[in-house]
Amino acid sequence: MNWNVAFIKSLPLKKPTSTKVKMKENQRIKQAIIDFVKGGDNSDVELLDKVLHKDFRVTNNGFMGTSGITIITKNEYLNKIKSGAFGGLPRQMEILEIDQSGKIASVKLRIESAENDFISYNSLVLDADKEWKLINNLAVVKSKKIELK
Repeated sequence: MNWNVAFIKSLPLKKPTSTKVKMKENQRIKQAIIDFVKGGDNSDVELLDKVLHKDFRVTNNGFMGTSGITIITKNEYLNKIKSGAFGGLPRQMEILEIDQSGKIASVKLRIESAENDFISYNSLVLDADKEWKLINNLAVVKSKKIELK
């Protein structure tokens, strides 16, 4: 008897994730992204606090015309929303891609407001409370304002 074949035959097979389960998770991930964008648009700090992981970060390279990397913590982000420094403008959102594997997911968005265009890469985790939470937002922000020289 070929032991390799016998060993392989004896391993329990893991059931593939069903399409229905995958679709349900994608809907939950999509809802977390919608809540994130709407929370920013409406300056809804409570909604944002619910959908952002405790270790959430905004990471940006060249943020608002500055040079270098900018990292904003969850508390800083929520304070900027509260103060009106961020958010408060309605935006149009298009989800370009959702990729989920187990307890992690990545979502690519295109967002447009009257002032800015965004391409946003968002990392999510399935938290201990079984809710999808954003843990990182990596965005490219382009201002629509025309600079006069």
